[in-house]
Amino acid sequence: MPTADERARNRLAWFGFIAMLFGNFMAILDIQIVASSINQLQAGLSASADEIQWVQTSYLIAEVIAIPLSGYLSRLLSTRVYFVISALGFTLASIACATAWNLESMIVFRVIQGFLGGGMIPTTSASMYLMFPPARRVLPQVLFGLIATLAPSIGPTVGGWLTESASWHWLFLINVLPGFAVAYAVWHLVKIDQPQPELLKVIDLRGLLFMAVFLGCFEYTLDEGPRNDWFSEDSVAVCAVLAVLAGMLFFHRMFTAEHPVVDLRAFADRNFALGTVLAMAVGVSLYTLIYLTPLFLGQVRGYNSLQIGHVMIAQGVAMFLTAPIAGRLSKFLSLKTMLAIGICNVSIGAWLNSRLTADWSVVEFIVPQIFRGSGFLLCMFSMTNLALGTLPMSEVKNASGLFNVMRNIGGALGLALINTLINERSWLHWQMLGESVRASHPPVREMLAAGQTITGSEAGAMSLLMRQMQQQVAVMTYGDMFALISMMMASVLLILPLIRSPRANPGAGPGTEAAASGH
Repeated sequence: MPTADERARNRLAWFGFIAMLFGNFMAILDIQIVASSINQLQAGLSASADEIQWVQTSYLIAEVIAIPLSGYLSRLLSTRVYFVISALGFTLASIACATAWNLESMIVFRVIQGFLGGGMIPTTSASMYLMFPPARRVLPQVLFGLIATLAPSIGPTVGGWLTESASWHWLFLINVLPGFAVAYAVWHLVKIDQPQPELLKVIDLRGLLFMAVFLGCFEYTLDEGPRNDWFSEDSVAVCAVLAVLAGMLFFHRMFTAEHPVVDLRAFADRNFALGTVLAMAVGVSLYTLIYLTPLFLGQVRGYNSLQIGHVMIAQGVAMFLTAPIAGRLSKFLSLKTMLAIGICNVSIGAWLNSRLTADWSVVEFIVPQIFRGSGFLLCMFSMTNLALGTLPMSEVKNASGLFNVMRNIGGALGLALINTLINERSWLHWQMLGESVRASHPPVREMLAAGQTITGSEAGAMSLLMRQMQQQVAVMTYGDMFALISMMMASVLLILPLIRSPRANPGAGPGTEAAASGH
């Protein structure tokens, strides 16, 4: 029976962790909430279609650099101080973004926002293992998995609603009150470790520089490559070369430096190494599916941001409903079994989407999104436990940053691949469709005759036919992409036999499982 002091400490831990979850939610949400309203930002900042993409690219580059650095900074400053600085800085940067007067100022503020927001994500993940004993860790892990998958899923909904009902400024102002509340709560409630100022004396500045250039150039190459025909654009080619060179220097430095800025020894643990592969696969499927569905609805169905949000909300609802089920299942099923179920659900949901037609609307998307939402929640909960659960407690902070950055890199790789394949498959389908649509074919003549009746001219009929062909090309291309993601997720099941099943109960975490695995 816990004492009164233990119950009080447990309550404080819960309130502090919930505050950290809110900060984590804001940082992840800020990617998709802006992506869904990029056209409104373009108009508000008087930017071109190519220039406005820097609002997203700058945030992603800063975030991907901050995530692996978070382990070092949280040890240097302590979890509480580092998280509060990140939350306050993120909130102030959000205010600055809302008052940006041109594209250049917006990019500067987004870099600050992305760097500070990126620090909250792995810090929250690592704090679960520091704040809760193994027996009380399942529910925090379920909630973290829910936040990590729910935030990008409802981003289009929130972004669409804000821009339709108010203005693009509220994409950033919505962070203000929660951001200050999070900083206040974490400062007063989270006291789980002490700062280690001696780390400042041994900081590996060369390693930090190599990491920043490597990850920054890599993210830029993945983000801008598909839009600029890859290496035909000088800036993409230069960044790709810099990423390769800096990457080699970074990895050499991390394995030879006495005090590396990012400790890669966690990859020696088989579960963690395989868990990061799973994290990349889930990152690919999560971000590409969230990207493809709104793209299809906007391009083929002509939906606005708010209508797209109404469709995407089904996935978020499925995650909410799956969260309590996941906690109960963890008492009866192994983590590997839960992960297999989650992977299968995501694969089935993507496969159902691959059968889409030009007439698909809200109703047809409900069932696939239920499969996807439940699957992503189960994947995030179980793979995080499998990846971090066999590590010693002293390595969790650093490993959490590596795990989260691998998931983000997976998302960036997936989007780059999908955008490239969309262009290639669209051209292929256009060529194939063009071969079958000839004016000499009776069905084509009938369509042209009907089109001429509708438009009143032969040119109008031809234009109508071309639009119908473009629509069918888009439908077939998106179907191919959903099928590809489905097969990719199904193939991930081959990794599961290689992962060790923790001897402790699911969710036991580092304390128990590390001992069981010989650490």
